[in-house]
Amino acid sequence: MAIDHDRLFKELIQTFFEEFLLLFFPDIHEHIDFRHLSFLSEELFTDVTAGEKYRVDLLVETKLKGEDGLIIVHVENQSYVQPSFPERMFIYFSRLFEKYRTRIVPIAVFSYEALREEPSVFSIEFPFGDVLQFRFFPVELRKKHWRDYIRHDNPIAAALLGKMGYTESEKIELKKEFLRMLVRLELDEARQRLLLGFFETYVKLSEEEEQQLQREVKAMETKEREKVLELIISYEQKGRKQGLEEGIKQGMKQGMEQGMKQGMKQGMKQGMKQLIRNMARKGMKAEDIARLVDLPEEDVWELLEE
Repeated sequence: MAIDHDRLFKELIQTFFEEFLLLFFPDIHEHIDFRHLSFLSEELFTDVTAGEKYRVDLLVETKLKGEDGLIIVHVENQSYVQPSFPERMFIYFSRLFEKYRTRIVPIAVFSYEALREEPSVFSIEFPFGDVLQFRFFPVELRKKHWRDYIRHDNPIAAALLGKMGYTESEKIELKKEFLRMLVRLELDEARQRLLLGFFETYVKLSEEEEQQLQREVKAMETKEREKVLELIISYEQKGRKQGLEEGIKQGMKQGMEQGMKQGMKQGMKQGMKQLIRNMARKGMKAEDIARLVDLPEEDVWELLEE
């Protein structure tokens, strides 16, 4: 089934609109009053001459700080190369202005894989003078390097790592850093699922790569490792690969062996109990939990009932 790139980007940016502006357009973000924010219904434009229909991706009605008048922020995702795109942005702008008669901030997000000089101006010129110079604000994701964004505690930055510039040899590290960002953000489950689903739509690891990822996760600092593992476990029932499941099992087995060598300290027991309860709250059966953490099922029940 074909990926609806525009729908994915719309859902992501609409959910994290303020964070989107903060990350890519801090000057615009500084002037927006986010207390006055509403999302307008989709606009559908018909080009009778060309026989095509155009649908505006995202319209946001808001205000500038210290002003009474409304403005509209129009965000458009372009997922494939189209030489006439600046002209299309101008058509969107003119139709929207005709309807709303207010100031409009036009923004375009280029999310395709190509690297090219993308124009952000549509002009009409004559030898005797210029008639029109229309400009919009571009975000060219492929030209941005993912490493420049991993220190941003910004959900938009995390999700879009997979659309930025990276090589195939960096995929494992890319996903590991994404998971670390996701843990730091401490989002609710719905937003967490949105970011994970968006990222994994564009970054797909092989079984061997997933196993390598697990080995690298196990080498993290203890506190961070546990949080990342818990995040991975929480999505295990949604089709995690067998290699990922085996990595979790081996990681938990190693943790238990280390705990036994240290005398099964109370802190280790409490940590294990909390992890098992979290897994149970997410709907996992006791027998599945026992298999993953390499404990007898009776011990799992005992920890759940304490």
